[in-house]
Amino acid sequence: MVGLGDRGRRYAPFTVNIERLKPFHTLTGRMHFYVDHDWMRDLGETMPIYRPPLDMHRLFGEPRLGPDGRQQVVVRYLTPHSKWSIHSEYQDNLFMLSLSRGGPTVWMSPQDAGAIGAADNDWVECVNSNGVLVARAIVSHRMPEGVVYVHHAQERTIDVPKSEATGRRGGIHNSVTRLLVKPSHLIGGYAQLSYTFNYLGPTGNQRDMVATIRRRSQEVTY
Repeated sequence: MVGLGDRGRRYAPFTVNIERLKPFHTLTGRMHFYVDHDWMRDLGETMPIYRPPLDMHRLFGEPRLGPDGRQQVVVRYLTPHSKWSIHSEYQDNLFMLSLSRGGPTVWMSPQDAGAIGAADNDWVECVNSNGVLVARAIVSHRMPEGVVYVHHAQERTIDVPKSEATGRRGGIHNSVTRLLVKPSHLIGGYAQLSYTFNYLGPTGNQRDMVATIRRRSQEVTY
């Protein structure tokens, strides 16, 4: 079981702060939600609030979200942690391939798959101004309409056919993504907002990615 620690106790964050009274790495040494930083005040984000995704059509000319009358659909393109691998752990061995579809996949809702005439395990292409991804569709009721998942770190070494859009090899999960830096992520030297390697830095806002998906010919070439 992943996450078991000493004497079979499950891992939990902030245990040392609560049980051993180690101060939190904040200005007050306590857990708090309010961040009294001038940038956060200017942005109106001193407290946790909801910010809707960016309008990528108005800002960057990306397609509008939703079906557009053709056999394609425009969706939000998310790249969550991989389901069958962990960062540098290879998937192209028999054990790992037996757990998945054996190649790149796109998780789609039944509504979005139906809009482009795609069934489970059909080949689809995800395209935007950044690049293209060729993968098999996993049609699941667990996916909300208008959103697709492409788990990151899917190896490009197995079952990656050529794209109909470009004629080149069909990309990876990051082929259609780009980095958008949120200004507040650049705050540094301010208690818990101080930079630590691999923990805090100018991260990308991947939920603002938009891609067009269509069902492609099922006769793929490599």
